Amino acid sequence: MSIADRIRVEDVTVLSDDWYTLKKTTFSYLRADGTWQRQSRETYDRGNGATILLYDPARRTVVLVSQFRYPAFVNGHDDLLIEAPAGLLDDADPETRIRAEVEEETGFRVDKVRKIFDAFMSPGSVTERLHFFVGEYGPGDRVSAGGGEIDEGEDIAVQEMTIEDALTMVDDGAIRDAKTIMLLQYAALRIFPAG
Repeated sequence: MSIADRIRVEDVTVLSDDWYTLKKTTFSYLRADGTWQRQSRETYDRGNGATILLYDPARRTVVLVSQFRYPAFVNGHDDLLIEAPAGLLDDADPETRIRAEVEEETGFRVDKVRKIFDAFMSPGSVTERLHFFVGEYGPGDRVSAGGGEIDEGEDIAVQEMTIEDALTMVDDGAIRDAKTIMLLQYAALRIFPAG
């Protein structure tokens, strides 16, 4: 039996459709013991996205960005958030979109990217599935200053650092973004293994 066979949607109410879509759904769920239980959940639909870690294996460096994130600020983060470049798919396939997004944000043009996995980042309330990529870069791949799209409110600074410095920043709390931590840990295990 699939999960679709265990769900009976009873009501869907749109609570907000301003920036993205917030819905309240009432449904019955068939529990493992065979009983139906009525539940209600809110889901925030912002679309799916992609993120990438650029890395230079010869110099053992990675490229990250920093920018203001209001939700992090109101939850006590009084600094710019250091992140891997990322963006929403906007009806494009993940690989095409991440190549464009990384150039907009960092100024680096990369032709070859490799998808390593996808993940739901906050499945209790947000519908987004995030596609994770890695891609090699070199100093000659920079075609602009980056910085993001001003008309989208982006004011992005590019940071290049060693993988060791990035991992230290995770350890000391300077990097707190989940997708970035996941990519850096992947890099530590698969791209820049110790020894």
